[in-house]
Amino acid sequence: MELNIVVFIIVGFIAQLIDGALGMAYGVSSTSFLLSIGVPPAAASASVHTAEVFTTFVSGVSHWKFGNVDKKLFKKLLIPGIIGGVIGAYVLTAVPGNRIKPFIGAYLLIMGLMILRKAFKVIKEKRVETKILPLATAGGFFDAIGGGGWGPIVTSTLMARGHSPRFSIGSVNLAEFFVTVAEAATFFTILGLIHWQVIVGLLIGGVIAAPMAAYVCKRLPSRALMIIVGILITVLSIRTIYLALF
Repeated sequence: MELNIVVFIIVGFIAQLIDGALGMAYGVSSTSFLLSIGVPPAAASASVHTAEVFTTFVSGVSHWKFGNVDKKLFKKLLIPGIIGGVIGAYVLTAVPGNRIKPFIGAYLLIMGLMILRKAFKVIKEKRVETKILPLATAGGFFDAIGGGGWGPIVTSTLMARGHSPRFSIGSVNLAEFFVTVAEAATFFTILGLIHWQVIVGLLIGGVIAAPMAAYVCKRLPSRALMIIVGILITVLSIRTIYLALF
C-alpha cells in the first residue's frame, strides 16, 4: 500500500464512530475505500473483518456496559449470524461479490425508506420475535460477501419492524463480534493474512472510536437515531446500486 497508515487510522475511526453509534456502516465505508484504491474484493473484505475482530469486541463490550444489549435478541442473532458469515466468506473467495451488490442495495433502500417513514410517526416499540434466524443468516452472509452489511441488514430490519433503536443497535453490535471472528477465521484459512498496514490502521482508528460511539448511541433520542439511520442507509444503498450498475 502506498498510502500512509495514518489514512487508514482516520478511515477506521470515522467508520467505527458511525457504526457504533448507528449500528452499521463500518464494513461498508471501509470496504468502499479499499476497493476504490484497487484492493480486490476478497482481500478487502478479509482485511476489514480482521480489523473488525478488535473493533467489534471493544464496541460490543461498550454497548454491554452502557446497557444497550437485549440478551434474548443477542442470543437469537448469534448462531445463524455465524453460519451465514462463514458461508459468505467461503463463497466470496470463489465468486465475485459485485454481482449481488445491486440486489443488496435495493433491499437496503427499501429498509431505509421504511425507517424514515416510521421516524416521522408515533414510535411504538415492540419486541421482534419472529424470523430472526433467516435475518441473521442473511446478514452474516452478505456481510462477508460485500465486506459489510451485518449492521445495515440486521439493524435496519429490526428497527423497520418496530424494535427499539437503542437495543437493536447494541445487540447487533455485540453479536457482530462473534460473526466477525468466524468470518475472519474463514478468510485466514483460505487466503492467509494480507495487507497488514490496512488492518493495523483500521484497527487502531476503530478501537479509539468504539467507546465514544456507544456513548453517543445511549444519549441520542430514539427518533433522532431512526432519522439518522434511515438517511444513512438510503444514501449508502443508492450509492451501492449506482456503483454496481455504472
